[in-house]
Amino acid sequence: MTPARRPRTARSGPPVERSRKGRTLSLVVPMHDEAPALEPLFDRLEQALGGLGLALEIVCVDDGSHDETLARLAARAAKDRRLRIVALSRNFGKEAALTAGLDAASGDLVVPLDADLQDPPELIAEFVALWEQGYDVVYGVRTDRTSDTVAKRASAGLFYRVFNWLSDYPIPASTGDFRLMDRAVVEALKRLPERNRFMKGLFAWVGFRQVGVPYVRPARIAGTTAWGYRKLFRFALDGLTAFSTLPLRVWTVVGALAALLAVAAAIFLILRVMIVGRDVPGYASLMVVVLFGFALQMIALGVLGEYIGRMYQEVKGRPTYLVRERIGFGD
Repeated sequence: MTPARRPRTARSGPPVERSRKGRTLSLVVPMHDEAPALEPLFDRLEQALGGLGLALEIVCVDDGSHDETLARLAARAAKDRRLRIVALSRNFGKEAALTAGLDAASGDLVVPLDADLQDPPELIAEFVALWEQGYDVVYGVRTDRTSDTVAKRASAGLFYRVFNWLSDYPIPASTGDFRLMDRAVVEALKRLPERNRFMKGLFAWVGFRQVGVPYVRPARIAGTTAWGYRKLFRFALDGLTAFSTLPLRVWTVVGALAALLAVAAAIFLILRVMIVGRDVPGYASLMVVVLFGFALQMIALGVLGEYIGRMYQEVKGRPTYLVRERIGFGD
C-alpha cells in the first residue's frame, strides 16, 4: 500500500521548522476486542517506525474488551518496555478511550491510530517530516474508501457536509482520528473538560497550524467493525449538538414564520367573511393544519431534548472514563 504524497493546504500562519532529535513519539491505540489484530499490528509498527530516529511509546487503551486483548497486551508489555496499557473499568466508547490515551501519553509527538491497521503506520514518517517543517497537526485524509460499504460512504459524505454547514468550526471531509499532534496541541485538548467528546470537532476547535495528507484507506486486517448504523447516527448527533446551536436557532425562525402565516390566514378569513359571507370550514383541511402544527412542535421538542440531555450529562460531572489498571507505567 503506497499512500499519496501531496499534502493538503495548511492553516494558521507560517510554520517554524523543528528537529526530531531527542524527541519521543507516542502512539495511542484504543482497543475493544482486538485480540486477532495485535500481532499484525505490532509487526507493522516495528517495520514502519524502526528507522524514524524517535524514541517510541505505545499507549494501548483496553476499552472493556471481552476477549483476550488485555491478557495478550499484558504479556507483551512484560517483554516490551515501550508498551503502556490503560485498562478501563468497562466499555466507555472510542471517544472516551481516545481521551484516556491522550491523557496517558507523554511523548513530544502523539499519533492516535486504529488497531485494525486501516490507519497505515507507514504514513507516520511523512507526518513527522511535515511536523519538522513546523506544522502542529498533520492529519490523514481518506481519498479512497472502497473498503467501506456504499451506504457508509454516502452517509459519511452527508455528515461532513451537514456538520460543516452547521458548525462554526468545520472539519476537513474524510478525516478521522489518525493524525500527528505536537505536545502543545495535546495539552490544549487536555484542558477541554466536556464529557460529550466528539474528538474530530475538538481537533478542529483547538486550531494550531494544520495540514492534511491524502492516503488510501485499506480494509481491516481482522474482525468486524463495532460501528453499526445506529451507533454512527448517535455519534453524528453528538457531533452536531456539541459544535452548533443552529438547530435551536432554526426553530426560532420556524416559529416566527408560523406566526406570520397564522396572522396572514386570520386576515384572509376575516376579509373573506366580510366580502363573501360566513362559510363552514372543511374538517379535512382543519385536521391537516392541526396535525402539521403538532408535528412541528414534536420535532422542536425533540431538538430541545437533545440539547437538554447533553446539558444534564455535563452537569452531573461524572468522569469521562475510569481506569481499572495501568501496566507498564512504572508507578
